[in-house]
Amino acid sequence: MLAARPAHISVLAACLTLATTSAWAQTSKLPITAEQRRVADQVAANGVPLSELSPNAPDQHVVVAGDTLWDISKLFLKSPWRWPELWGMNRDQIRNPHLIYPGQVLVLVKVDGRARLQFGQRVGDGGAGDTIKVSPQMRVSALDANPIPAIPLALIQPFLTDTAVFDNDALATAPRIVAAQEGHVLLGRGDLAYARGDFGGATDFRVFRTTRVLRDPTTNEILGYEAPYVGTADLIREGENRPGPDGKTEIVPATLRIQQVKQEVGIGDRLAPAPQRDLERYVPHAPHQPMAGRIAALYGDALNAGQNQIVALNRGKRDGVERGHVFALWRDGNAVMDKTQEKAEAIKLPDERHGVLFVFDVYERVSYALIISVKEPVKAGDRFTQP
Repeated sequence: MLAARPAHISVLAACLTLATTSAWAQTSKLPITAEQRRVADQVAANGVPLSELSPNAPDQHVVVAGDTLWDISKLFLKSPWRWPELWGMNRDQIRNPHLIYPGQVLVLVKVDGRARLQFGQRVGDGGAGDTIKVSPQMRVSALDANPIPAIPLALIQPFLTDTAVFDNDALATAPRIVAAQEGHVLLGRGDLAYARGDFGGATDFRVFRTTRVLRDPTTNEILGYEAPYVGTADLIREGENRPGPDGKTEIVPATLRIQQVKQEVGIGDRLAPAPQRDLERYVPHAPHQPMAGRIAALYGDALNAGQNQIVALNRGKRDGVERGHVFALWRDGNAVMDKTQEKAEAIKLPDERHGVLFVFDVYERVSYALIISVKEPVKAGDRFTQP
């Protein structure tokens, strides 16, 4: 990760050669696979066909605070997830958005029917009419200290805390809250809770209510157990079994302090260690091979979902789904009667593509996606494919 400082080195290469890719890999200590090297060479040489550009693609864009990689991609491309090709960079390098900061100038260069995106630098006092100097070299510049994210993290950050999926019903045997301080039934922030179970050496926990089963809408297979989030708690004193005054074993539960609450914590709620979350690796890309599936469930209690809402998919790690995968949403064609001939006949209209999904969290048999765009309400059982 590049350290944020008033003057820092930023990479100004849209058409990266393999040597540049390797040098950056050594700097960032990220592994480069043979396939990623191949892609890097290919896109650095080819760029994007002009036919893939958005009809209103600007000649240049100055990155501003609030921009995301997805927003910028939509300015230039019909299919935003193809932006690695426009930049001539492989996914392993650009999954981390720390190369792109507010204040940088992005210039669209068109040569021989292909387009590439390069960094430029204003020559002048920064006015709108200034000349733009394009360079494939590295330079030092004073930029905003905060790199732009790949997608609006505010849309998914709450979900990454609010929900967990377990491959089996692990919460059924997880540590449980058995009592509250001073006989309370419901607990809020700062209250003490008493719990029993195997804490496994962890000290930071998320608190969950009863899980719900996620099933494949086609096969009815159990994909996982989704646990609604209640809050967080810290272990402040471990429990113990000790001899009591009557010679019998005295069970003393562990003590936890409730730190955050989405809803009040109650007796019987379960505890799971809080995981470390990586919020940076969210770069859109299409699957490398054909992939299709169904929406297993909508997050929450809604019957239909729309843009910026979250859905569970019946595909996960075992199926090759990755963070950042982009899928197309399809609407089933309606069944209608063809009355244009002597005898009416039932027909089915073609399925229509009407939205885009962006995968941001992946489990073994299920994954979660943000609805980036959609024309009609989305429901459980709807179909998705590679874009």
